[in-house]
Amino acid sequence: MIINPPQRGVWQYGILCLVVLAPFFFWSYGFANHYASQLDAVPSIVYAWEKHIPLLPWTIVPYWSIDLFYGISLLLCFTTFELRQQFLRLLSAQLIAVSCFILFPLKFSFERPEISGFFGTWFDILMGFDKPFNQAPSLHIILLVILWDFFRRHIKPSWRWLVHLWSFLIGLSVLTTWQHHFIDIPTGLMVGAICMWLFPLDGYSPLRCGRQKLTAKHVKLASFYAVLAIILSAIAFAFGGGFLWLLYPALSLALVALAYLLKQPSVFQKHSNGTMSIASRLLLAPYLLMAWCNSRLWTRSHPEDNLIICVENVEIYLGRIPTAEHANAYDALFDCCAELPHAKRVQQSFEAFYSLDLIPIQAQQLDEAVQRFAHLFAEVQSLATQSTPSQPATLQSSPFESADLSHTQDVKKLLIYCALGYSRSSTVLIAWLLQRGVVQSPDQGMQLIQQARPWIVLKHDNLAQLEQWHQHGTAQ
Repeated sequence: MIINPPQRGVWQYGILCLVVLAPFFFWSYGFANHYASQLDAVPSIVYAWEKHIPLLPWTIVPYWSIDLFYGISLLLCFTTFELRQQFLRLLSAQLIAVSCFILFPLKFSFERPEISGFFGTWFDILMGFDKPFNQAPSLHIILLVILWDFFRRHIKPSWRWLVHLWSFLIGLSVLTTWQHHFIDIPTGLMVGAICMWLFPLDGYSPLRCGRQKLTAKHVKLASFYAVLAIILSAIAFAFGGGFLWLLYPALSLALVALAYLLKQPSVFQKHSNGTMSIASRLLLAPYLLMAWCNSRLWTRSHPEDNLIICVENVEIYLGRIPTAEHANAYDALFDCCAELPHAKRVQQSFEAFYSLDLIPIQAQQLDEAVQRFAHLFAEVQSLATQSTPSQPATLQSSPFESADLSHTQDVKKLLIYCALGYSRSSTVLIAWLLQRGVVQSPDQGMQLIQQARPWIVLKHDNLAQLEQWHQHGTAQ
């Protein structure tokens, strides 16, 4: 998604960016190659099965084509913002890759046979400036990830399959031209995702500090995930081989630790439609799997949503993050869960206030959370009113009475949820009930919810923040 509308003349700035990036690419890449060639011994990381990978000379064509796409991407940007992000992505790719080449030099270990003819000419040109070094992470794969993301957004959906197909051929070519070993591909994918994650096209930078006050709970959770990441990394480097794959969950957990340290839900890069960026899904996949399983294990004995109250022909339910099929039962969704995405774009009326798991929503945040929930409720209530113009809007006479709904009314359903439907979503719902005067205190709001959903978890810190917010609002 591009934030700004298309602008004219951006391609001229694109040429300037290309003039800067191209020389830097050849200089830095060549320097790393030369540095590794001067070392007495350069190791290789290669699996035994890789010797069965065929040498396919024709794949030198897709291999070389990435240079063309690299340059074109800087000329096709719609806006100066997109151009800046693309420039920074490509620059960071070069900086990270070359740094790895110098700190952890590796060598391609196969001897490529002589290749003649048209394809052989392109191999000869490649070998004119490239050496069998600069391996992991594959800069080719890093750039491929960035360029694939760029062109899939700039091409018509009906032709997007062509981007996917050619990108696959480029990725395959790093193996079938005998330029890289397999380990260079997953490491390249991770670095490419990091470059996109660092410079998103929508939302804030993931490295920007959040608005919450740093608490002991933030530090405790950040330390927990950081220690897990360090342990996994230590095992990977100590034993090598297949244990190197532990670096993937280690990276994922390190980013989660960063989210808590920066107090920043945007580390997860969850969009306003409930999905996550491709970069964050790739980088955080091990954690996302763990978080999803945790959500389902904790709620396995009570997976159902619970009707809390009916206000003006709108039934408000509280539950865990729904599946796509489950979500279809509702007219509107309110999402409080930063760390778990929806599988696809939400089609219903949707609003969100993303917050970190296990961290109480602080008093200074509740105004925004309540405002967003109120906006969604008003939208859904308007739909209910339009569907039943002859029916007066009703509010339950007492928040502690069961919902008594007329069958003649067209009742709409709104689901508010977090990962488990225990704390964050309950906090936001209680704050909204306080604002509307349905309940008079946080304790009363908790009692109302517990009648329908007794397993919610609202500890002293949660209630204290609600009370502080409520007292501040009352004083005003």
